[in-house]
Amino acid sequence: MNKILLIIKREYLSRVRKKSFIIMTILGPVLMAGLILAPILLMDSSDEEKKEIWVCDENNLFESQFKDVDGTDYKFFKNDLFQVKDRFISSDGYALVYIPKFENQNIDLLESSVKVYVHKPMSLSNQNQISNNIESVIESIKLKEEGLNRDIIDRTRSNVNLNTIILGESGSEKTGSTEVSMGVSMFGGFLIYIFIFLYGAMVMRGVMEEKTSRIVEIIISSVKPIQLMMGKIIGIALVGFTQFALWVSLTFLISSITTALLVNPADINPVDVSYGSEILIQESDMNQDGFASVFEQLASINITFLLAMFLFYFIGGYLMYGALFAAVGSAVDSETDSQQFMLPITIPLIFSFIALQTILENPDSSLAFWCSIIPFTSPIVMMGRLPFDPPLWEVGLSMLLLIVGFIFTSWLAGRIYRVGILMYGQKVNYKTLWKWIKQS
Repeated sequence: MNKILLIIKREYLSRVRKKSFIIMTILGPVLMAGLILAPILLMDSSDEEKKEIWVCDENNLFESQFKDVDGTDYKFFKNDLFQVKDRFISSDGYALVYIPKFENQNIDLLESSVKVYVHKPMSLSNQNQISNNIESVIESIKLKEEGLNRDIIDRTRSNVNLNTIILGESGSEKTGSTEVSMGVSMFGGFLIYIFIFLYGAMVMRGVMEEKTSRIVEIIISSVKPIQLMMGKIIGIALVGFTQFALWVSLTFLISSITTALLVNPADINPVDVSYGSEILIQESDMNQDGFASVFEQLASINITFLLAMFLFYFIGGYLMYGALFAAVGSAVDSETDSQQFMLPITIPLIFSFIALQTILENPDSSLAFWCSIIPFTSPIVMMGRLPFDPPLWEVGLSMLLLIVGFIFTSWLAGRIYRVGILMYGQKVNYKTLWKWIKQS
């Protein structure tokens, strides 16, 4: 046991002291903060670029529909199209919308006769905005022709929000939410998927480096191959936990500081604040109600149980796949040679993540059941099913089979590792691996 701890310590310290680890640990949060803040910066830059759209409406019906919005101003003309078009060519206008006069009261002709003249291809958002405005007027005219009032139709539309109540066996009630459960499921499954891929590949590369540099020949003279393999897998797992913790902390810190710097109190107009105070208060109340609802729905999920299960599947899935990655690394001399052995390992991982998105639609289906108990797919799929309260016997069976799967893959990887780690320059195939496994 002491030898495994020494290997874990060596593996951990040697990696966290590398410049690549420090650089990636710093760059990761910077990139994440950039992704979070990019929409804010893009919105600010788009506000500065005002677009002027010209409208030539021969029917005089659409002026009330086209209203100035943030970043877009509309300018209306009643001149002949050719005159307006000549002026537009030499102007800085963004687009010229030409709405021809429809004849014989046949407004259906407008659906295919509206033209938009531009100096360069226009953005999709502006194109959709123009189309929606014209469609709204056409619909209103058609409704009027049929003797229908658009206001009445709009009032009859409804938006139903379902309040899900989960009943316990004793008759107790608690609030639930399918959306919140799906969000928690996807986040947990995605985190396990990424961690296994990133740090499993790191295990494989670490084994290959020691093998090709012949360092392993010295190390295994004092420790057993299985001890070396498990020490390396656990050591890299601790490196991963450290990096994830630093990423989360630094991302939160950088985002908070950058957001505070971007918001300038001097830019706030007191008149605008006074004018819009009532609306802001209403919006604030709505946001508070929304947050309160989300927290209430999160409280309906057994967070303690969910975190415990997440740690189990997180660690169990990584250890099981980490052993397989280590076995591949010990069998080959380069990453190019490892491709043929990586495919059978990565297919279950990719399949389980793709299947998770389908399983969330029906977490009690046969596909969900089998994928959640098979060890190679259960770490991701069962993590997706847990917020939907699957039967406890299914959870227990899944955990038991994952433990059995870990023991089996560790035994299998150990037999490949102890032989392959000392083999150099040999072309390895599946037949060779099978021969190594059978060796006593």
